[in-house]
Amino acid sequence: MKKTSDFKSYKKEIMEAARDDRLRLALTRAIKSFRANVKNALEKFPHTVDLAQEVVRIKEKSIPQMEELARRAVAAIEENNGRGYIAGTAEEALKIIADLVGTGKVVVKGKTMTGEEIGLREHLEAKGNEVYETDLGEFIIQKMGSRPMHITSPAIHVPREDVARLFSKVLGQGITEESGITEMVAAAREYLRDKFFQADIGISGANVVAAETGTLFIIENEGNVRLSTSVPPVHIALVGMEKLVPTISDAFKVAEVTWRYANYTIPSYVSLISGPSKTGDIEKVTTYGAHGPKEFHVIFLDGGRTRLAKHPRLMEALYCLRCGACLYECPVFGVTAGHFGDKYFAGIGAVWAAIVNEDPEKAASIAYTCLTCGRCKQRCPVDIDIPEMIIELRKLLAEGE
Repeated sequence: MKKTSDFKSYKKEIMEAARDDRLRLALTRAIKSFRANVKNALEKFPHTVDLAQEVVRIKEKSIPQMEELARRAVAAIEENNGRGYIAGTAEEALKIIADLVGTGKVVVKGKTMTGEEIGLREHLEAKGNEVYETDLGEFIIQKMGSRPMHITSPAIHVPREDVARLFSKVLGQGITEESGITEMVAAAREYLRDKFFQADIGISGANVVAAETGTLFIIENEGNVRLSTSVPPVHIALVGMEKLVPTISDAFKVAEVTWRYANYTIPSYVSLISGPSKTGDIEKVTTYGAHGPKEFHVIFLDGGRTRLAKHPRLMEALYCLRCGACLYECPVFGVTAGHFGDKYFAGIGAVWAAIVNEDPEKAASIAYTCLTCGRCKQRCPVDIDIPEMIIELRKLLAEGE
């Protein structure tokens, strides 16, 4: 009965989303802008297409050795006076982070899909901490009491008029329903500015990690992650093990392809972080805890990733760069946003729901909504064959595996 009820609830949610004129307005604007930006980026930097094929080869090499790369990265981080951890499950990761944070702390948090995957913000809030999402999209949905609806654009489902109404209510600062986007961004900046300097803890994810040095690559445009990772005295990073690659050179290639297909010719910021802040300016003696964090902690999460890596027909899902390009091409996502998905969205989200999150009911709902039209594969920079994976997943679900 529960399975039938769950599917009926999902179907109702999808159908209501498809009939939502406000949602369609927001998605139409975002998709049009995204496609134009990606076209411009790839025309300006045509080598990106060939570079993406190099990234495929890097992923083919990296995914089978995720566990070894995680061990190497932990060793490198600790050599640079940080602390590295490998969490087998979401529960382990939450415990590690909760123990580091404690209770009664102010936490500023950058966007991290892995954090969303394990319910990190909610867990820390339940422990008595004050957690502020600092990515503008995440900030909007936190204040709305909603959830992310896209990998890189969490508030893709919210038209600017609705953001203005929200900010008028929760921020004030002269924001009205007629306010422009520039005014709204300025209001969010003003509200969050002192939170960075009050914070005890800064939390981030990472787009890619070089195992040889333990270096996190973090791509952003807003500057919120740079503040979150450099102002508070403690920086904690949560990273899925699939983000690990062997070398710095590999990581640069992955980063460039990621930002290009995420619709940026060049991002405003790319941070490379390998440890806590340090100085050697007095007699060349290295001292940790200069102007930036005194502590640096990185948690590498398995959480089903090694299980997925062992599946010959589905393991390509781990190649995903989280650029979000496939979602803008998906005809179902184009009218429903993240209602078509769970923690991760659209077709590839079905694979993650089934194998990583071990939620076959949710996976089935997503898998049988997918049209297997192939538009996602055509846009994917690393050629993930999502339609074929969906067909395989449907077979596995039908067989009860």
